[in-house]
Amino acid sequence: MTGMTLGAAHQTLRDEVTEELRRRILSGELAQGERLVEDRLAAALGVSRNPVRESIRVLAAEGFIEVVPRLGATVARLSAEEGEELFDVRMAIEGLAARLAARKRDPASAERLRQVLEQAREAVDVGRLEQVADLNTAFHLAVGEAAGNSYLSLMMKPMLQRAQWVFSQTAAARGPHSWSEHVSLYEAIAAGDEDEAQARAIAHVAAARRSFLVAVGRTTKHPNDWKTVR
Repeated sequence: MTGMTLGAAHQTLRDEVTEELRRRILSGELAQGERLVEDRLAAALGVSRNPVRESIRVLAAEGFIEVVPRLGATVARLSAEEGEELFDVRMAIEGLAARLAARKRDPASAERLRQVLEQAREAVDVGRLEQVADLNTAFHLAVGEAAGNSYLSLMMKPMLQRAQWVFSQTAAARGPHSWSEHVSLYEAIAAGDEDEAQARAIAHVAAARRSFLVAVGRTTKHPNDWKTVR
């Protein structure tokens, strides 16, 4: 955050507070299992308790916060099982998104992907891990936008917000590999190769799964990961 409080910025408070709390959870500033005290959060953000309370409800609905009656709110804990379930869904959805993006490729979407890749390369080079995580999500969202399917777009944003929480746990190790895998995926999409784009997207998510499982002390249950479904 900058020196200016959110209250002084005259912005839509609930949305701004929600965005800031989500950012702190994704980055690990608010650790999994940490208790969230409305008064303290309100004072830190320079707002009243109302937008904080509303934001906690929003983030609880998204699964980032757990609220227990009479005990209050805490940052949710992401289990290895939940992480694996997320990767299963990502393989299916992101494989399809890459296939459609290659099918519907156009210069504007290709340029958007290229710009995100360049920003990510710079962030990886200087070790800006939080920015790497943000750009990782931005790249996958850009692939979803390039797919040109409104139903797919509805599913991808909340899924990728959750995925960023997983990625933040492995960003230091995964950042350089993730960037090179993104470049490979971009090349397949730009070439209009649907089969290769889908295969590379699935392989990329499979590699992220393996990194996550190592980070949480687990081994993959899927030695062959997923095969491309055609």
